[in-house]
Amino acid sequence: MHPAPSVIIFTVLSGLGFGFLAFIAAGVLPVSGWPAFVVWGLGYALAVGGLAASTFHLGNPQRALLAFSQWRTSWLSREAWTSVVTLLLLAPMALSDWLGLGLPRGIGWAGAAMCVVSVIATSMIYAQIKAVPRWNHWITPVLFLAFSLTGGALLAGQVRIAAGLAAVLAGVLMLAFRLGDRQFAARGATLGTATGLDRVGQPQVFELPHTGGNYLLREMIFVVGRKHAQRLRQIAVVFAAVLPVLALAVLPVHIGIVVAIALYLVGAFAARWLFFAEAEHVVGLYYGMR
Repeated sequence: MHPAPSVIIFTVLSGLGFGFLAFIAAGVLPVSGWPAFVVWGLGYALAVGGLAASTFHLGNPQRALLAFSQWRTSWLSREAWTSVVTLLLLAPMALSDWLGLGLPRGIGWAGAAMCVVSVIATSMIYAQIKAVPRWNHWITPVLFLAFSLTGGALLAGQVRIAAGLAAVLAGVLMLAFRLGDRQFAARGATLGTATGLDRVGQPQVFELPHTGGNYLLREMIFVVGRKHAQRLRQIAVVFAAVLPVLALAVLPVHIGIVVAIALYLVGAFAARWLFFAEAEHVVGLYYGMR
């Protein structure tokens, strides 16, 4: 599929924001007073900023509120609801840390759990699409969650936790690449099944079924060169999971966090670009492009 910048920004930043908020809410990063205001504000800014970026991919952004009406059938709607509920649920804990209200940490733990639910809901927007075999697999929500928690731990400056989660992220990333490469072929979809002509023989493309560009060709059919994909995969693993932990371990805390997050974002954006660019939509078969 053709990678849309707004969707890449949405998934990366909102995941990082909710991961960071989960660690703050759980009390892993104890803060109070104005430092708490800054830390909580950063978490909210990342989460809300990422969610806001997603509206730029809508055909009619002014209708974004309609997404909340389809929660019974749409994971996009469920993601919208869980995100709002999570941010509202975290607000009392944020105020408590900032103003010293002394609310029980259990409220924060509930909010942290909802952060995880929000990230999973975001991942299911893609994991439930059967027309994209690479996404339609259990590894997709695991991958989104691994990125979110690793980024959150790095931003919270938790070296040991981040190291463990980064190791998990590296393994999940490599597994996602390996499993994803097999999914399209494993579905057994062909030009014959795409056109319905497999009952009478094996069809071949004589002439493309269009005379000009269209939405499907722009959004659903994109082929990334194998050489470029391999290089970006290496960048994703090294920058998102290896170098950030080294930066936290070697550099002074505040400098280490800034450097670690910068490195992590390079890897996260590379991995998320590949997530969309390597997604083979079955509609490509109809156009003879798979």
